[in-house]
Amino acid sequence: MGQDQTKQQIEKGLQLYQSNQTEKALQVWMKVLEKGSDLVGRFRVLGCLVTAHSEMGRYKEMLKFAVVQIDTARGLEDADFLLESYLNLARSNEKLCEFHKTISYCKTCLGLPGTRAGAQLGGQVSLSMGNAFLGLSLFQKALESFEKALRYAHNNDDTMLECRVCCSLGSFYAQVKDYEKALFFPCKAAELVNDYGKGWSLKYRAMSQYHMAVAYRLLGHLGSAMECCEESMKIALQHGDRPLQALCLLCFADIHRSRGDLETAFPRYDSAMSIMTEIGNRLGQVHVLLGVAKCWMARKVQDKALEAIEKAQDLAEEVGNKLSQLKLHCLSESIYRSKGLQRELRTHVVRFHECVEEIELYCGLCGESIGERNSRLQALPCSHIFHLRCLQNNGTRSCPNCRRSSMKPGFV
Repeated sequence: MGQDQTKQQIEKGLQLYQSNQTEKALQVWMKVLEKGSDLVGRFRVLGCLVTAHSEMGRYKEMLKFAVVQIDTARGLEDADFLLESYLNLARSNEKLCEFHKTISYCKTCLGLPGTRAGAQLGGQVSLSMGNAFLGLSLFQKALESFEKALRYAHNNDDTMLECRVCCSLGSFYAQVKDYEKALFFPCKAAELVNDYGKGWSLKYRAMSQYHMAVAYRLLGHLGSAMECCEESMKIALQHGDRPLQALCLLCFADIHRSRGDLETAFPRYDSAMSIMTEIGNRLGQVHVLLGVAKCWMARKVQDKALEAIEKAQDLAEEVGNKLSQLKLHCLSESIYRSKGLQRELRTHVVRFHECVEEIELYCGLCGESIGERNSRLQALPCSHIFHLRCLQNNGTRSCPNCRRSSMKPGFV
């Protein structure tokens, strides 16, 4: 198969894929892979296969094609191709919750010599790195990466990248419990979709609607949360987007739990867990089990709650997500306190405070924990986060955290 024929077949696959004939598109691309001798064409079709498997939630297949693409890029001896393939490898590991590997591959991308693709893909590398840091609950590093990605988006007029970064920032602020910002950023993403996204895939609309649903639920606006989640789920079902379907099912379950409708919440959690397990989203499984544990606690069935917590704790430790571990220790602490089991209670109290220290989730001015309740937060240029009220009351111009860390022993 020559270069021209390879290009035609790749384009044919893209047209099929865009019209939701996914399996036919995959068949066309696989034939190109089997018969094509042109390395550049082979590289491009591998990129299509990586993207398609990502959107279908077939993350292990995605990783397999990303590894083959790396070998193809090395054969081409071109830094641009190498950068793109390492980014796909980073994204594959991000989807599989292998966050340390994601960060390592992103650093490899950033360490490559100057490339033509660097300006275009640098922001996507920073976004993937930010998502991985967020997965590890390294909040300052996550925010630094997201802000870097946002600068790339603005400097290169890349509104699609800006939309994705806004959704990640929505997730970031939902986790640190500044719910106003958790809603602001996906709303901004939705505006970008409305203003510029006529030619974009509907996945950008679905993504922004999902993150809005999460924020509305956290703010207690359950009707709006349900509307946004239904809109997102509708698009996810149309496009066979299994990962987004799982997230929407989890959000539906959380909304029903917030309404006190546990009978409806439990089957939604079960459906979400089934897809999360199928696609390999271990962090998603942790979030499902957290919701299930809270349902059992609401029913005062503590043994079932502890069972869910223990499963979630194992998964959270596997992926390295400290915030989930912190929440799970907090739930365990509550249960063991009510049972009057002092030894177990002390264990979880100690681990809870260790998690707080490890993720530095406290305001450097007042010393109170960040993320215990909904609070307005403000990040300084160094990406350290404080309560907005503390910065306003103290009139701080330079970061007290940075100032403390720069003081040498003996001069404090």
